[in-house]
Amino acid sequence: MRKISAKHLTEVIKREVIAANLQLGDDMIEALRRARNIEESEVGKEILDKLLENAELASANRIPICQDTGLVVIFAELGQEVCIVDGDFTEAIEEGVRVGYQEGYLRKSVCHPFTRENTGDNTPVIIHLDMVPGDRLRLWVVPKGGGSENMSALYMLPPSAGWNGVKEKVVETVVRAGPNPCPPTIVGVGIGGNFEKCAILAKKALLRPVSEPNPVAELQAMEVELLEEINKSGVGPEGLGGRVTSLAVHINMMPCHIASLPVAVNIQCHANRHREVLL
Repeated sequence: MRKISAKHLTEVIKREVIAANLQLGDDMIEALRRARNIEESEVGKEILDKLLENAELASANRIPICQDTGLVVIFAELGQEVCIVDGDFTEAIEEGVRVGYQEGYLRKSVCHPFTRENTGDNTPVIIHLDMVPGDRLRLWVVPKGGGSENMSALYMLPPSAGWNGVKEKVVETVVRAGPNPCPPTIVGVGIGGNFEKCAILAKKALLRPVSEPNPVAELQAMEVELLEEINKSGVGPEGLGGRVTSLAVHINMMPCHIASLPVAVNIQCHANRHREVLL
């Protein structure tokens, strides 16, 4: 049995929430550069230049990529041969977020749903935990902003809707969102499972690097088709018109009940912040 101390886990989470908010991933930098090369709108080109400049300044000056530093989502794959010692797994993660948001001077954005009273430390954290074989702990740290999250949607379609019905809802969701999720976006799509599972599939799809094709040929073809349809909409960078509304569409799919066709669309803004670490 391999032991990982709760204190070490806290330090890792602290480090990664800060880094995620200050450093845009190389996959996103390259995606924005490719978008700049194919964008035809002069306004769109200027916006993409500014987004690249913003990412460069954030990294160089150690300041957040965006003023919305997100609600933290953690995806964790915990090996069955790993034991968290000297503390509680969930509390260790939450303490890492508390300290990270304090020491990193990151905006605390978590509040009571009705009173809107801020919790003051950006907790609680949303944790999705899977048990897997082995003696390692893999973590994805995802500070998710409110603007893009608010534009996401879930549909319980009838089976008769088929692929055309799914495609219609995904494109409709992105186009209806317009400028609100700060395009160009990455669109995570979950298909199948049930009500809650398809939403998790959609969010987890956003973890795949933007330049990495879907390993499933069927889904890769569906992603290409959806991206083409979305980018025909003309929404463009920041919703001001242009060729590049989304940088990528990522799909996760699993079987579902014979009576349903669940579909979730989780939109991510150009500040696509996530960090992966293996302990």
